[in-house]
Amino acid sequence: MTSIYIICEGRTESTVVKNILGPELAVKDVYFHPVRIGRRRRGGNVTFDRLEMNIRDQLLNNRNWYCTTLIDFYGIEPDFPGKKEAATKSELSDKLGVVCDAFADKLAQTLDEGPMRRFIPYVQMHEFEGLLFSDPMQLAFALRRQELAQQFWAIRNDFDTPEHIDDSPISAPSKRIQQMFPRYRKVQMGERAIRAITLEKIRDECPLFDAWLAKLENLPALPA
Repeated sequence: MTSIYIICEGRTESTVVKNILGPELAVKDVYFHPVRIGRRRRGGNVTFDRLEMNIRDQLLNNRNWYCTTLIDFYGIEPDFPGKKEAATKSELSDKLGVVCDAFADKLAQTLDEGPMRRFIPYVQMHEFEGLLFSDPMQLAFALRRQELAQQFWAIRNDFDTPEHIDDSPISAPSKRIQQMFPRYRKVQMGERAIRAITLEKIRDECPLFDAWLAKLENLPALPA
């Protein structure tokens, strides 16, 4: 059995981990436990200091657990380790590598090698809603607005993958959905959309997200 704490940016992410990712991976004997960052009610404005407090707490107090993060590049503060350098890279995978390496290096300044071996940094290069463009037809179906499917497809077809849809605060994935469907609510409708799309489809369409989950699935079990 492999147990993993996932430090989540907000309520949407923690709900998806608890209700969708957790049950899906439990069949592979991998168990997730979502933890919200600090005590903030909303996501965004993620600082390194806030994250460090949560990560240290989980790694130092739960020595037979791994710890990872589910935050997005869109929501981390400008001075977050590696963010400025990552923004200069053109390839999405390079951006992810730069910010995750800098994130881990900064943590390693105050955490010993033992706990750091149980830490898996992950920063999504898009908002949570980017995942929902993995299947525009099912997204429209889940929102009960099938007439929007063509517009969702037009957005998806402008990008290499759903993970590329995050080019500004004005046109980030959630803003695109809200422009067409102002009644969109992240937590309830986001979870419903993921269920309709299926995790399998999302992993097929979002290679960075898939690689993160694959890494978690293949972690060796820690001694009790």
